[in-house]
Amino acid sequence: MTIEILLPLFLFVFAATITPGPNNIMVMTSGANFGFERSLPHLLGISGGVSGIVLVMGLGLITLLDAAPFLVGLFELASVLYLLWLAYRIATAQAARNSAAGARPLSFVGAAAFQVINPKVWATGLSAITLFDPDRSTGSAMIIAAAYGVIGLLSNVIWAWAGTVLRGW
Repeated sequence: MTIEILLPLFLFVFAATITPGPNNIMVMTSGANFGFERSLPHLLGISGGVSGIVLVMGLGLITLLDAAPFLVGLFELASVLYLLWLAYRIATAQAARNSAAGARPLSFVGAAAFQVINPKVWATGLSAITLFDPDRSTGSAMIIAAAYGVIGLLSNVIWAWAGTVLRGW
């Protein structure tokens, strides 16, 4: 990957991670309900999970998906079903109470695992690999994954902070 590609890559990753999506809404809600510090494992889990998925894509999953396009449809179907279930749960949820038994922010592992079914991660990750690593080099895949980890973490920090601001309201 050449130096000329890095700025467009970083801008792409920033646009992909700062715009509203499942992760942003979840960390904003976590910041509002539990505060910034208690939401840190959630933030770090998102960063690790997204980076891991993008790295796996860059190291060969995209080749498998090119060879077996029906798998893309299965991923899309699973993502849509999950999002519908999540929308139903949000629409019918009671207000969270920090003092309620069992109320806690999403864990590192839970947040990382969520990325497997997060359609925005798959869509933007596949786009980034396709655009910025057309030769499918290991080094470029690692750079793209690292960009998602660092820039995505910063984007999610902004959303979690916004949640803590909303907490006061």
